Amino acid sequence: MKKILITLTLMLGFAASMSAQKFVLVDMEYILKNIPAYERANEQLNQVSKKWQAEVEALTNEAQKLYKTYQSEAVFLSQEEKTRREEAIVAKEKEASELKRKYFGTDGQLFQKRESLMAPIQDEIYNAVKDICDQKGYSLVLDRASDAGIIYASPKIDISNEVLLKLGYGN
Repeated sequence: MKKILITLTLMLGFAASMSAQKFVLVDMEYILKNIPAYERANEQLNQVSKKWQAEVEALTNEAQKLYKTYQSEAVFLSQEEKTRREEAIVAKEKEASELKRKYFGTDGQLFQKRESLMAPIQDEIYNAVKDICDQKGYSLVLDRASDAGIIYASPKIDISNEVLLKLGYGN
């Protein structure tokens, strides 16, 4: 009998503590779209990306031109000249590949630039969310934009506008 009473008491205590926790949502896409610095950073990244992509494509096109020229002239070339041209084509393709990796690889310049531009904005949002949670006693914040597991959430628990106000971008 004591075990049943203790178990029941623990279960009621656990249920009471669960109901005391407060959960809220934020919509990071909505917040980021309303921050002008984020839009400027995205535009800057797009411009840099297009510039670098053009450089990579120029090298790739050079390699393709070398290859087409080689194909059309191969029957007239000596073995030494064929080898030299093949090596030049391979070198140009390798140069294009290395440039692509340098700009767009996992630790490439685009990734580093994105980090340097976006990290301060993300830190500012995180700090605003943290301040709001500390003030209002929220236990958990979920991102509505990135969590596909949320089927429905009441708009009453979405603090996205509150975060924007805290950041100085009132709606």
